[in-house]
Amino acid sequence: MTIAAELARNVTRFRYQDLPAQAVDHACMMIASTLASAAAGRSIRSTQVVRALVKEQGGTPEATIWFDSGDKIPAVNAARANALASDAAASDDSDLRTIAHLGTQLTSCTLALAERSGASGKDVLAAMIPAYELAGRIAASIMPGYRNQGFHGSLCVIFASAVASGRMLRLNEPQMAQTIASAAVSMGGLGTAADTSEAREYFAGNAALLGMNAALAAQKGYCVEESIFETRKGFFEVYGGKDADIDSVTRDWGKEWDIVTDMAIKLVPGGHPSHALGEAAANAARSGNVRAGDVARIVVQQPLDAKRRIGPMKPPSHPKNLVEIAHTPAYFVAAGVADQDFSWVHASEAKIKDPVIHGLIDKIEVGEPIAQDTERYQHGARVTIHTKGGKIHTSTVYAPRGSGATGIQWADVDKKFHTLIPMAGTSRTAIDKALDVIHHFRDQPTVTALIECLRAT
Repeated sequence: MTIAAELARNVTRFRYQDLPAQAVDHACMMIASTLASAAAGRSIRSTQVVRALVKEQGGTPEATIWFDSGDKIPAVNAARANALASDAAASDDSDLRTIAHLGTQLTSCTLALAERSGASGKDVLAAMIPAYELAGRIAASIMPGYRNQGFHGSLCVIFASAVASGRMLRLNEPQMAQTIASAAVSMGGLGTAADTSEAREYFAGNAALLGMNAALAAQKGYCVEESIFETRKGFFEVYGGKDADIDSVTRDWGKEWDIVTDMAIKLVPGGHPSHALGEAAANAARSGNVRAGDVARIVVQQPLDAKRRIGPMKPPSHPKNLVEIAHTPAYFVAAGVADQDFSWVHASEAKIKDPVIHGLIDKIEVGEPIAQDTERYQHGARVTIHTKGGKIHTSTVYAPRGSGATGIQWADVDKKFHTLIPMAGTSRTAIDKALDVIHHFRDQPTVTALIECLRAT
């Protein structure tokens, strides 16, 4: 049996009733988080360009572009536009092993195909959870190989969109194997370029487009090389190299679920590896009621962990826009100290240009890597503030809030939803109704009630 065939057997054998309640809850939270991020990304230029493009292309009316008043378009193009909007705002979820944004793919593809077919909430959730598992396992198995070679995470998130789409299309095992194999040869992207430009969200849109296309093609009988994972010069050899953990992709399915253990919802904007930095900085500043003018220097420490790509932090720099702050750890630290908090407001233009924050960036130093208890850290960090008066205030955060390691609370997800969805111009009534639908998504006979809340008035 090929690896693709074994994976297909695993992702097709689990029904909704086989899935633990916490996994279902996390999937519902992921939907809320993705929609909130897409609302925040609605007005970003890259989102506007692709939204206009897919609307000009037209086609069979199947699915809705979120927060848009236009006609329905083909599901594959709606998924592309919606995924791009979510990723553009840098406020979607992450798998903390790899910082892959799987929820963006899962939500955009499943809701589009559910709208197309009339599928239920349970159908959507039963598609999302095994797809998260497969994509997360593949990404983790080839870390750090593909990252070290400069490839972007979309290389792996395509498996989330492909498998979730295949589940929504009710593909059988041979068709799903072909979907997975097609996804393996369908995606690329250079990571460095994606982190510093609009290429990042372009890749996310492409992953949704190509993943769903792989499932649609397999449904019609399209066949590729099914042994693409294990063959010489195949997927694992090319992207993972000699260190690829191939066995981890297929073993112990159903023992636990990665959407429970490794998923993290962003409760503040920007790259997830920096969230603990902002949190620790704010904690340290609050504990000593430190004011920006009192700061002599700020020392940041992280463990060395090549597998998880943790630390040490790069030398401080001064970001000028949302894309840059999302990948500038020093900004998180300085903002956390300046305001004794780090929140959604720190993605605003006013905060990005705040001279107080930029003054503190120049006082940040990268300390010695943390050497003890390194396994406890999931993109965690320690921040120490030294004041001009000689006082020292330190905080250590092992994993960011809103992660599987710390526990994800509906109250935090609800707050994110209420904070970001209004950015799309959605009414308070529609926001409250949408959130209620998501909380009870497993009971929804179709996704119509949710989609109606996402249409612009």
